[in-house]
Amino acid sequence: MDTLAKLAKDKHIENKKYFDKLKKKTPKNLDYVMQDLHEAEFKKTDCLECANCCKTTGPLFTLADIERISKHFKQKPQQFIEQYLRIDEDNDYVLKSVPCTFLESDNKCFIYDVRPKACREFPHTDRKKFQQISDLTLKNVAICPAAYNIVEEMKKKLSL
Repeated sequence: MDTLAKLAKDKHIENKKYFDKLKKKTPKNLDYVMQDLHEAEFKKTDCLECANCCKTTGPLFTLADIERISKHFKQKPQQFIEQYLRIDEDNDYVLKSVPCTFLESDNKCFIYDVRPKACREFPHTDRKKFQQISDLTLKNVAICPAAYNIVEEMKKKLSL
């Protein structure tokens, strides 16, 4: 995974300039292109081989996530919060520690069916108005090989 971090670091300035241009002059078809790139990449990517997102970062937990997951554990939301979560500098609920508490040794998620929205949507490369999350994407290309590949394909498909 260190190679991904190095690749992302080497591409960081290029990617930042690209995303700055993207925000100023967003192609009308951006959402469709991103959807296609995302789907094509995830047809050939097995997240269970990597799970770097679960090993290195923690998701933000919404109140709906907390309700759903605590119900799954047959706990009161407050018990779940006290056991697993803390409030970060942005006043969001996040895991007390990483790697994720719910990551099993085979890279599977112990709470996959009820996992947080942030986990379900990661790496957010198929999100509508993709240009609005460029700062997040710049971080994610260093964490997720699929996000890295999607951004590289995006730059080829949509030269700005």
